[in-house]
Amino acid sequence: MFTWKDPRRIARSLERSAKASTRRKGTPLQSAMSMLNFYINRAGKNLPSSRHRVLEEAKEELRKLFKEDV
Repeated sequence: MFTWKDPRRIARSLERSAKASTRRKGTPLQSAMSMLNFYINRAGKNLPSSRHRVLEEAKEELRKLFKEDV
């Protein structure tokens, strides 16, 4: 999922995963952001700037998706 080029698709997938999880400690938004940040941090300097940009856009999409749920 993190290799997809569409940030909205990434965000929707993370949203589904976070909402389906029974092991999360925080809100679904916190869980989804955590998964995304973990991937970005683990890739570190090896992550091309174009990929990093798409993943940062996915963060914005996640915020929008969870704002709609409220």
